[in-house]
Amino acid sequence: LNHSSLSLSTYSSNCFVISVPPTLTTDRPPESAHSLDQLESHCSIPLRLSKSKSIFKMSPPVASGQERESNTARLLGSGSAGIAELAVFHPVDTIAKRLMSNQTKIAGIDQLNQVIFKDKATAPAGRKFFSLFPGLGYAAGYKVLQRIYKYGGQPVARDFLAKNYGEDFERAFGKKTGKAIMHSTAGSLIGIGEIVLLPLDVLKIKRQTNPEAFRGRGVFRIVADEGFGLYRGWGWTAARNAPGSFALFGGSAFTKEYLFKLEDYNKASWFQNFIASIAGASASLVVSAPLDVIKTRIQNRNFENPESGFRIISNMMKNEGATAFFKGLVPKLLMTGPKLVFSFWLAQTLIPAFDGMLK
Repeated sequence: LNHSSLSLSTYSSNCFVISVPPTLTTDRPPESAHSLDQLESHCSIPLRLSKSKSIFKMSPPVASGQERESNTARLLGSGSAGIAELAVFHPVDTIAKRLMSNQTKIAGIDQLNQVIFKDKATAPAGRKFFSLFPGLGYAAGYKVLQRIYKYGGQPVARDFLAKNYGEDFERAFGKKTGKAIMHSTAGSLIGIGEIVLLPLDVLKIKRQTNPEAFRGRGVFRIVADEGFGLYRGWGWTAARNAPGSFALFGGSAFTKEYLFKLEDYNKASWFQNFIASIAGASASLVVSAPLDVIKTRIQNRNFENPESGFRIISNMMKNEGATAFFKGLVPKLLMTGPKLVFSFWLAQTLIPAFDGMLK
């Protein structure tokens, strides 16, 4: 470097320390700025002045071959993934909701058929299948917005926590566990905020389980008539989403951290994301199952005949027993793994494709 008073030594994988003699130590870079220019010319990484008076740190390298997709591409990709996921899995979701809403014991196949297909129980197979798509318009709006909000919002919340409370998480739980807990907490915060989408969820569930509640009214008429009544059960929804989203993102993070030993979760392979998604989704469904049943029963009541969550709990314990809190869990478990893997793969495929089309 042709500067006898500077010495260069490796500090870390992405940082070097330049030792500066006391005579050159000032609040700003040395007057011989060309020395720094010479140093930078030997490096592929730009220099920046540290808060310390005596060292200069080099910024981390920008990953080669990686380009940031536009927000428009991310919006279109995640939204399209949500729509495709909906088309494939909406019937299974309808079956799960109808089983959770059923308050009688199912004694045989005929009764199960009646619970699942309602007035189409004796119809031909084709009409039976299409009867599992009620409320598809509400479901599409809810699912697409939910996917964009949850999967796009959790990284924003995580970055906020990392910036402001990252050291606190690390001190409290250790480096690895703290990182996973931070992912979980970010998911929990986003899950609580998901109640803003509650009206669409309420309308979707009522169309799936109690279409008589509409009685020919359109969506705008229902919104005008019910107003904030569409947020009925918001407290139970938040109580269900907080641990559910915590377990969803936490299960995935812990799997990547401890099973696959990943330092950068975004570098997980397709198979690793598959396993992590199954772990997170399964943990989420089991943890949130009791509150999910209560939330569903609050939301599927007729608009003019609401019922409180505590009354529902009392009636469930009295008439159905403790196992009622896990009704519909098996269908949801069977659908969750393939659904999350499908939506993840599709979103990761479509986002770069849309980005290329928009350029």
